Amino acid sequence: MRILCVSDESDPIVYSSNIAERYGNVDFVISAGDLPLRYYEFIVSSLNKPLYFVFGNHHVAEMEMFNKRNYFEGADFFEYDKRSFSWGVGADYLDGKVMRHKATGLLLAGLGGSMRYNNGENQFTEQQMLMRILKMVPRMLVNKLRYGRYIDVLVTHAPPRGIGDAPDMCHMGFKVFLWFIQKFKPRYLLHGHIHLIDLNTPRIAHYQDTEVINVFGSYILEIEKTHE
Repeated sequence: MRILCVSDESDPIVYSSNIAERYGNVDFVISAGDLPLRYYEFIVSSLNKPLYFVFGNHHVAEMEMFNKRNYFEGADFFEYDKRSFSWGVGADYLDGKVMRHKATGLLLAGLGGSMRYNNGENQFTEQQMLMRILKMVPRMLVNKLRYGRYIDVLVTHAPPRGIGDAPDMCHMGFKVFLWFIQKFKPRYLLHGHIHLIDLNTPRIAHYQDTEVINVFGSYILEIEKTHE
């Protein structure tokens, strides 16, 4: 299974007329935020692959129309109706939700936004982020009963506290993400927010059994297909 992951800055290798040649064999695409919707539209229309995204703390002008949508319209409890998420972009809004990519069986959850640093949009305190997580718990419990695991991939914008984050409030990670990993044991946590200016900076870290990956720019995640 190959997943194209993007975040924070447009990558000229992705935003290219050769995108289908380079990435045509990916199963789907994940974005960890801070990219314009037109970038997602380009990727989806070029690859004809599903794309799941969260918002970061920038490029949030369109976020309100997603938050006001009735996401369960026309969907049953276990499978979401993709039409409810499209909004002309053709991508699935993952923020605050739990989904299953049917073709691969991968269980996904999303938590966008950053630590609150100037009371801007899509910024949260630790307590607020915890409340957002708790709203997802019922669906993750259903996953555990039905598939034997809570979640495979958690997509966030900000990193976990102390794992590739920075000391300033804007770029500080969330402690509650460490609690999420401890309780729900995702195989991967994919985040952005921290720009990898130095290409020698490690992208990958580990916390317990979870691989934490900074997908700034673009990154190809290769994992074994989930068997159910």
